Amino acid sequence: MRQTSFPAMNSGSGLLAAICLCVLLVSGCRRQVVTVPYQEDEITNDTVSFEAGVAAGTLKNREINEASGMDMSIRYPGMLWTHNDSGDKPQLYLIDTAANHLRTFTVEDSQNRDWEDIAVGRDKATGISRIFIADIGDNLSVYDHGRIYVIDEPATSTPDSTLKPGGRILFRYPDGKRDAETIMVDPASSDIYLVSKRETNVHLYRIAHPYNFRDTVTAEKLMELPFTYIVAGDISDDGSGILMKNYDKIWYWKHSKNRTIAESLLATPQELPYKREPQGESICWDTSGKAFYTLSEESLLKIPPVLYRYVRK
Repeated sequence: MRQTSFPAMNSGSGLLAAICLCVLLVSGCRRQVVTVPYQEDEITNDTVSFEAGVAAGTLKNREINEASGMDMSIRYPGMLWTHNDSGDKPQLYLIDTAANHLRTFTVEDSQNRDWEDIAVGRDKATGISRIFIADIGDNLSVYDHGRIYVIDEPATSTPDSTLKPGGRILFRYPDGKRDAETIMVDPASSDIYLVSKRETNVHLYRIAHPYNFRDTVTAEKLMELPFTYIVAGDISDDGSGILMKNYDKIWYWKHSKNRTIAESLLATPQELPYKREPQGESICWDTSGKAFYTLSEESLLKIPPVLYRYVRK
């Protein structure tokens, strides 16, 4: 846990110290480590309005039957990266916003132990857009480490082929083994955020940029959130909004550059419209930030998944 110390204060500044301490400790959901440089009553969440979800297309490629993660390409707006759940080949699929399959890429030197989510972010240092594959599923809490494969986005003119990760982040949690299905990359800092799944109050963790591809790193636990079974999340490319979902609901938080991700998550989120899916485990922002998409795994009845689009009013 990050320690926060205050300089010695005279009695005239005792009230200020008390206020600062309260802002650090007050939590309706037992949040643990957040340094808040502003008054608690300023942690507000502006209301946004989205249309009901509309079917943008149906996945016709039956190989994509357990789409457990999805994110919009940065290099090529209008295209989406997705992948299957555990046990599948280590493959990435590129689809368009009508759910048409465009390309299949095999990721070399990798294993799909339990790929649960994907994020695309521009590297803060180089400006290169990168794909982050989160091998973080652990239903029975048996794995000592999670893995994140980091790959430069390929050219879409490249035919179906193989991709080689630029690096692999091997990490552990500071508080024991966890099952997780959510990865998000902060466009401002390139820091990686992970959200656990099964606790009554799920946990938010951070892996800071620049990444360590050599050693096993320990993710930093930041806070708890008053939700359970979080299965997906995304931060908009402009950094203005955060989305998370479980199987039944979608939540939105406003985010601004003068706050950390954890600070923005202190606000009470707004619930957005959601057309419940058979097993909806994917969500991502459109590049413009004016819409978001959801995608489900294939239902037990083998009904092909539908890609839904939600447009901001």
